[in-house]
Amino acid sequence: PFSWVKNGEGQHYGWSQDSLYVKVPSSTTNGELSIVEDTLKPNFFLARHHHKKMTEIFYVVEGQVEFIFDNETIMTNKGDTIVVPPNTWHAAKCVDGGKMLTIFKSGQFDVYLEKLGKMTDADFKDAQLMQRLDHDNDIYKE
Repeated sequence: PFSWVKNGEGQHYGWSQDSLYVKVPSSTTNGELSIVEDTLKPNFFLARHHHKKMTEIFYVVEGQVEFIFDNETIMTNKGDTIVVPPNTWHAAKCVDGGKMLTIFKSGQFDVYLEKLGKMTDADFKDAQLMQRLDHDNDIYKE
């Protein structure tokens, strides 16, 4: 059967830097992909990281989002798309706020968000726990 997620619906996660709605959970695609609508608050910053298996596809819906790679920085605008293949170090920032749709291929990013959503403040301060969670979900930071 098909699935339908209306505007403003989907599993919601609110963080200090952004607000996310899972529009396509990986459970509906046999774990193949998930899609997240991400509203970026002003001064959003995503720290440098990479994935060993996952491909990320970022589609900018509103605003300007800066993507930082090893040898290049790209300022994207509404309607632009960035494809980040596995093993590509990247970071992102959005000074004035914006919105993106992010497709996570070969990764269950929605499952990672669900785990983060159940964590306590103390859990977030536990560096070993966070690193283990990141690695279990194909996220590798410096």
